[in-house]
Amino acid sequence: MIKQADVVIIGGGVVGCSIAYNLAKAGAGQVVVIERGYLASGATGRCGAGVRMQWGTETNCLLSRESVRLLENLPEVLEVDGDIEFKQGGYLLLAYSEKMVAQFKQNLTLQNSLSIPAQWVTPDQAKEIVPHLNTDGLLGATFCPKDGHANPFKVTSLYAKAAAKLGVKFYTYTEATGLSVKAGKVAAVHTSQGDIATNTIINAAGGYAKAVGCMAGVELPIFPERHEILVTEPVEPMQTPMVMCFYHNLYCQQTPHGSFIMGIGHPDEPETFNIKSSWQFLSEMAARITKILPPLANLNVIRQWAGLYDMCPDRTPILGQDPTVKGFYTAAGFSGHGFMISPVVGQLMAQMVMGQPLLIPINMFSADRFTRGQLFVEPSVV
Repeated sequence: MIKQADVVIIGGGVVGCSIAYNLAKAGAGQVVVIERGYLASGATGRCGAGVRMQWGTETNCLLSRESVRLLENLPEVLEVDGDIEFKQGGYLLLAYSEKMVAQFKQNLTLQNSLSIPAQWVTPDQAKEIVPHLNTDGLLGATFCPKDGHANPFKVTSLYAKAAAKLGVKFYTYTEATGLSVKAGKVAAVHTSQGDIATNTIINAAGGYAKAVGCMAGVELPIFPERHEILVTEPVEPMQTPMVMCFYHNLYCQQTPHGSFIMGIGHPDEPETFNIKSSWQFLSEMAARITKILPPLANLNVIRQWAGLYDMCPDRTPILGQDPTVKGFYTAAGFSGHGFMISPVVGQLMAQMVMGQPLLIPINMFSADRFTRGQLFVEPSVV
């Protein structure tokens, strides 16, 4: 292990790898990524892998819109060979209450003003998009055909490959055990494999971001929340878009391989790092999804797993340098949508570190918004 670096990134998920690539491309010097497991072994490799532009705040819409544009041509953008399996089959967001209808239509006005091609559809039109959809109780939906799905392992691998070509060093199975802060500035990262002196640390540790912050004496309001997912046997193509329902707190899509992937969260559970799957999830998921998509009751489940969302109180990430510790940056608290905006987050974090103009203003995402009481609430989160 090297003894000194210009930037050390803690966390080898898609966010950490995207930041590493963009820093190296911007000429940040020696960049190092520390990962306690293998790349994408945390939340990235356990996510539902959806990518959507249908959000309720302007900044989140812009982050996702620009990320989709990058994902559409990512191998060419990164100048590396590979296929991230990006399929744009759309997202169908279901509304079951008048309050939801009002929120969705408000979101649509915002999205359309930002050139996001989402539209309102009636229950009958929703059934045309997903023929096996049960429309009982459905008041309407929104649909964006440019939303889709990508392979999180392959996206992460592509960023890591491109970053390595630019000189980024990756240390996997290496755990950050502590940080040194001197006179209000970061000085070093202590790891299970040795110490690295550095003036810049980026906390991209996902559900463990709070613990990493504590190492620097920084209190981050980020907490882990367990979410569970299952995959069925593959069948012939029958569903093109992702079906998402905030009312039932679920999402479900058919992958290019033919399997259905679906999941729900456990927001009522105590804060935990538990990533064990449960039989209760299997029962609850089946009960919820078969009400909305009845034919799926006939499918066999192949496997199930759990992962951690890194949650923020306002469901919006913390991005930027801590106001109390110079050189300590955080890119975490994505509340379930880190994968889909990781391409642009990588650009923005690199621009912040390098002191360059930001592609999208994200100063409102700084950690001190919580002490000021100026939360930036995202209404459209499962």
